Amino acid sequence: MIDFEYLEPTHLEDLPGLLGKRWGQSAVLAGGTDLLDQLKERLLQPERVVNIKRIEGLRGISATEKGLDIGVLTTIAQLERLDQYPVLAQAAASIATPQLRNMGTLGGNLCQRPRCWYFRGRQYPCLKKGGYKCYAVEGLNKYHAIFEGGPSFIVHPSDAAPALQALGASLEIYGPDGRRETPIEGFFQYPDENLHRENLLQPDEVLTRIRVPALQPGTRSTYLKFREKQSLDFALSSVAAVLTMDGRRVAAARLVLGGVAPIPYRVPKAEAELEGKPLSAETIGRAAEVAVAGAQPLSDNEFKVALTRNLVRRALESLAA
Repeated sequence: MIDFEYLEPTHLEDLPGLLGKRWGQSAVLAGGTDLLDQLKERLLQPERVVNIKRIEGLRGISATEKGLDIGVLTTIAQLERLDQYPVLAQAAASIATPQLRNMGTLGGNLCQRPRCWYFRGRQYPCLKKGGYKCYAVEGLNKYHAIFEGGPSFIVHPSDAAPALQALGASLEIYGPDGRRETPIEGFFQYPDENLHRENLLQPDEVLTRIRVPALQPGTRSTYLKFREKQSLDFALSSVAAVLTMDGRRVAAARLVLGGVAPIPYRVPKAEAELEGKPLSAETIGRAAEVAVAGAQPLSDNEFKVALTRNLVRRALESLAA
């Protein structure tokens, strides 16, 4: 890695000036599990690295009458203990290894860069790095997008993001103009909206807090993930399901897929197949089919269509039990 200036601010108000106004000028250090890889591979060559760990108020989980208030430096391991929010606890438990979950932060998990081997490989001048093509279109694309791909066919690597989106979370962002809040559903951006980044953060902004609404009576949730290895692996496909039940009837549903699109991919048409109906085998089957309608797999990842359909079905069946 190259030489850089290392800073440890203690006040949130100092951050915007330290981060600069252009991408690549500075890098934020939270848990560092992704940042270190990028620095070693020289995918990032910042003038300075800004360690935010000493800033007060950015870690920990608080329960309020409105729900959960989670600091951006809260570790993934801490999220595993949120038994009252199974979808988030299960998503956290599925991430990497215990060592990485003890080090990695929620903010870092949400803001990590794509894991595409063409993006991570220095020898490939891919679109997301300012190059001229997405190599996945004609190359090895087993792990790439089957929904809404193009011009880049990355998939979003976060497990926490689909769970938080299914829960209707919002994010607090801090920058030169102070704090602002945005629904997590609008935070992530497709490549045709923002080719070189994956979210709406500006260079001089950081995430500070994640807010999760209080659960409604009758809420059931789960996170189901398929990966090739049992540990330290990203999702080939995943589903975060949150249902609000009124007796045997589904009053409200939120289904968000992971590992299949450039952003956490919500499927409102599948949700509509569930709402107002009992959670029967027939209803679940229709919702699972609708969840993968419109998929456009690449040459090596058509298997993801059937895989995702079955994950949706299994997740909903577990909530019907």
